Amino acid sequence: MKHEELVNMTTKDLKARLKEIGTQAQTAEGEVLDALVAEAEDINGILQDIQNRANLAGLAAQTAEGDNGEAGEEGGANVRDKKREERGSNLKNGKTVQFNAKTAFSSVKNALSVAQTAMPKHTATDVRETFNNVSSLVDRVKAVPLEGGESYQRGYVKSYGSEAGATAENQDYSSTEPVFGYVTMEKQKITAYTEEPEEMVKLPNADYDGVVEESVTRAIRKKMNRLIMTGDGTNGNFKGIFYNPTKTAEQVIDPATDLKMKTIDSETLDEIIYSYGGEEEVEDVATLILNKKDLKAFAKLKDKQGRKFYTIVNHGNTGEIDGVPYVINSACKAVTDAQTATAEYCMAYGPLSNYEMPIFSDIDARKSTDYKFKQGQIAYRADIFAGGAVAAYNGFIRVVRPKTGE
Repeated sequence: MKHEELVNMTTKDLKARLKEIGTQAQTAEGEVLDALVAEAEDINGILQDIQNRANLAGLAAQTAEGDNGEAGEEGGANVRDKKREERGSNLKNGKTVQFNAKTAFSSVKNALSVAQTAMPKHTATDVRETFNNVSSLVDRVKAVPLEGGESYQRGYVKSYGSEAGATAENQDYSSTEPVFGYVTMEKQKITAYTEEPEEMVKLPNADYDGVVEESVTRAIRKKMNRLIMTGDGTNGNFKGIFYNPTKTAEQVIDPATDLKMKTIDSETLDEIIYSYGGEEEVEDVATLILNKKDLKAFAKLKDKQGRKFYTIVNHGNTGEIDGVPYVINSACKAVTDAQTATAEYCMAYGPLSNYEMPIFSDIDARKSTDYKFKQGQIAYRADIFAGGAVAAYNGFIRVVRPKTGE
């Protein structure tokens, strides 16, 4: 409906139309859906205008009543006291109350103009958190508890051998021996440390101290998330999904299987899914690990009719792209970023259980008021011994953005 028709409808009819639009929107697409959304927004605006006019009428009526009550000083005082009692009772019961706007605002102005007036200062009882900076990937790979251990070795199958062959009588059987590989994960010490002035503990109400203490544990988890993707494998460090050992025999993921991509288009997801796995099946339990910028590129892609090409469901750090699970990890570069002088890994796709993370100790978080006692500083530290590596041959397929000129 047009705006001119809507403004002449009653509140009841407008709400009924809004309900009707909600039903139609469930099956509408493209321009039809856009038109329904625009009409719904128009109706909401009209309903808000109606409510605002009603509120103003109420304020005007209240002002008139107040003027009448002031005819007799004692009678006017009784009326005002009664209204205060009613408003106080309504506030306690969670009801909405209205005040005389002229009286309320003038009293505030007068109070602010008097320097001797002491205004109370209130403090929130909590600390508002910022955006999440820790990927949930660390919670989704396969953790292997090995408290007190030094290293962990995982064997895996590289090949089940070639197919059986036809053999003539009295000749040797066809050889089909499986090929195995091994990967060793050694413990790496990951640490975090921070300090705060002792005054933080003494701040009223909000638990600033608790936030600082938690931050060291959060820092540990953030580092482990990055190592799962980019650990360089040197000196016993994590062997990340994007890690390529120099020796071919030590490569759990064959670099020849990497996919080169410069853009995200309508064929990107299919290219990744059907390039992964063996020759005889399509894997159905795999997850896509990617940068948020590339997720945005998937979301913005449109078909020829202007509709979103991919259906994306977001659940914070995770979600689905056309039913394919994804997890965001900032350690991944973005395909959609400009090419650089060197090739850079951007995505990985595979079952997250194909990455194993042995945990050789718990996260040990400690607080100390002794280290910098003279300066009045409180110190916090946290550490963990852990390792990690891809534990299945070609357990992930990786997407690489080629270097400039390729």
